[in-house]
Parts: sequence; C-alpha cells; structure tokens
Amino acid sequence: MLLHLLAVGDVVGQGGLDCLTRRLRTLKKLHNVDFTVVNGENASGVGLTPKQAQTIFDAGADVITLGNHTWNRLQIADFLEENPYILRPANYPSRLPGRGYGVYDGPRGLRIGVMNLIGRLELSPHNENPFLTADAILKNPGADLVVVDFHAEATSEKGALAYYLDGRVQALWGTHTHVPTADCQLLPQGLGFVTDLGMTGPSRSVLGIKPEQSINLFLGGLPQRYQEAEGPSKLNAVLFTIDAQAKKCLSVERVDLLD
Repeated sequence: MLLHLLAVGDVVGQGGLDCLTRRLRTLKKLHNVDFTVVNGENASGVGLTPKQAQTIFDAGADVITLGNHTWNRLQIADFLEENPYILRPANYPSRLPGRGYGVYDGPRGLRIGVMNLIGRLELSPHNENPFLTADAILKNPGADLVVVDFHAEATSEKGALAYYLDGRVQALWGTHTHVPTADCQLLPQGLGFVTDLGMTGPSRSVLGIKPEQSINLFLGGLPQRYQEAEGPSKLNAVLFTIDAQAKKCLSVERVDLLD
C-alpha cells in the first residue's frame, strides 16, 4: 500500500491562514493525499492561538506541528493538553504542556506516528538533545510508519538527523527557515528528506514580514514590531510517497502553489 503524505511549511499570519483555507483541499485532491501535517507555529506572526489552530484543521490538516514560537501565545497551553492532534517539540522540557509525538489513524488501518523535534544550533541549547529524544521515542513507536518535522535553523543539524534516523523513520522534513529548499532526496535506507519545506504566507515578503521592516533592521534602525506583508501568498509543501509494507519512502516531490 502506498501512503501519500503531504507536509506543509510554516503558516505565517492571516495571509498564510487564508491561503491554506483556499488552496489546501484542492492540493490534496490533486495529489490523492492520504494524510497531511501542517506546521502552524507562525499563524499569529509568532505563535498560534486555539482559534487559529482550528482554522488550520478546518482547512484540511490532520496534524499540526509547532516550533520555537510555541509559547508566544500562552493561551495555546491548555489546547495542547486537550487536543492530541497538535504537537509541540518532543525535546522541550517534560514539565511543559502538550506532547511531541502522536500516533494517528491513516488509510486502511495504517498507524502513522508523527514526531515533532526542535534543533539546538542557533536556537535554544537548553532543549533536550533531539537525536536522543528520537531514540527514546523509537524504542516503542507504536506505529507502522513514523515521520518527523524537525524545526531547526542549521541545515547541517537537519541533514545529520535525517541520516541518523535513516532506516528507522520513513520521512523527515525541516521547518523554521521559511525558505524552501530544492534538495528532495531518498537516503540509502529509504528515508525521504528535504532540508526545509518553506512557508505558507505572503510571497512578496522577507520570511513573511514587510520587506521594509527587514531592511530597517539590517540598516541599524530602531526595532519595530514585525508586521505581516500584504499581497499574494504562496503555499510551500512537499509530497512524500511511502511504501507502507516495505517501510520505505519511494519519492519526495515539491508541490508548491502560488496565488
């Protein structure tokens, strides 16, 4: 049995939410998608509210993953405890609300494990080691297939984790940088990998914000509260086709959309 899994890049602001609502179901139908994971940590610009999470689910997400802005909207804390379909990085300190791994029903009784991890290079060194956290989860995954959203800054850290987990999980994609990469690949033992999905949000922007604000920052101007850019949006996503019986990814394909 083949599983068509869609991973959607970081949703940024209202523009990203609107784009996801308009385009995701059409994209899923076009590619016969069975299961969809959306990174939603920037739906508020920084952070995610329960209302915005529900919008992402209504748009067609099966699971929402988060990252370094998980706690920028603290009202999400109770929602993380109540709703098993939203994940925060598993290698956050264990005292924090929520979970970083879940097992979900896929087509024809398939059990799909989704793991959310966060990198430490250029982010927070206080988080647990993502490599060791993945090891602990995979000792008893409780799933037929496992896929990973690795929310990390450093491309080297993303690539290293992909090779480390090759043969033990079926797909790993990077999030966080908001810039889509062109390195879709199959690793030697069957893991499908891409360094970064990109983002879903304003296409005429710098990582989703107004370009003039980013220019101001690099010119040494006064700090400003970031504002979402206006204009057309894009949806960055990658389609993984996985052989569920062989437990190997067969193809990794970018399926980006532009307004």
